[in-house]
Amino acid sequence: MTNAAKTIVGNWKLHGSLQENAARLAALKAGCRSDDALAVCVPFPYLAQAQQLLQGSAIGWGAQNVSEHAKGAFTGEVSATMLADFGCGCVIVGHSERRSLYGEDDATVVRKAQAVAAAGMTPIVCVGETLSERERGDTAQVVTRQLAAVLTVASEELKHRLVVAYEPVWAIGTGRAASEEDVREVHALLRGQLKEAGVNGARLLYGGSVKANNAKALLNIAGVDGALVGGASLDAEEFLAIVQAARA
Repeated sequence: MTNAAKTIVGNWKLHGSLQENAARLAALKAGCRSDDALAVCVPFPYLAQAQQLLQGSAIGWGAQNVSEHAKGAFTGEVSATMLADFGCGCVIVGHSERRSLYGEDDATVVRKAQAVAAAGMTPIVCVGETLSERERGDTAQVVTRQLAAVLTVASEELKHRLVVAYEPVWAIGTGRAASEEDVREVHALLRGQLKEAGVNGARLLYGGSVKANNAKALLNIAGVDGALVGGASLDAEEFLAIVQAARA
């Protein structure tokens, strides 16, 4: 991750093939500039391909999940050091789909974030409320609890490398982005929480139905340092349009 004005990270989720990936990455390489700050988080099997095709370019690559364990009898798991072997610069941790579909709680997210930072990579820690939590007025309570779980036990290395992504769960993949005021309020809340913990350099991304047609407005909100992009990152043209919006 870089210190450029805005950071754009694509989350491919469970999508891709060798042929599709090659075409998508070639298009991204052709359309990006050396001063762009972007990365793609690809499925585990495609990390070697991403490393091969993106090495030396302005585009970073990373993973969508990681094991909290360093090694051992954990069939099917992938450790942080394994990801580092493939040149990963960042790892998404605590995405709402991991929390809701696979039962990852705050404590698990913390251990994963610590493992990522200890391996020299950037943990992108996701926080966000569900629709029911939002309707109850619990947004602030939920996101601050999720972030506090990390900050309370964070090593200095983790504090130094931490990136936080606010992803309202009700906006992920629904086409319904949070309002500008909603995003501004939550980002201000999280920024204050980070400062209280002595974490002044952490980048705050917004995620949740970020598309080419709303990227400029979202990225221009005070306190938004970039975007974590889901479905739109699978379309090279649309993803590059979001990157273009980040330049502006």
